[in-house]
Amino acid sequence: MPKLKTRKSAAKRFRKTAGGKLKYSKAGSGHLLGSKSRKRKRNLRSAGVLSAVETRRIEGMIGG
Repeated sequence: MPKLKTRKSAAKRFRKTAGGKLKYSKAGSGHLLGSKSRKRKRNLRSAGVLSAVETRRIEGMIGG
């Protein structure tokens, strides 16, 4: 059986934590930041964690 290929687009967007969850950087912090509140921008800095359903879907793409 051939080896599984990693989907590079997904591999660049997600990282695995020590506990096996997938974390990602949140969208919306690239530009037009003047109209967003401090609280909103601060929350965008922290990494998001995928839900269990999404984790199962993405793990196959990144070879997990």
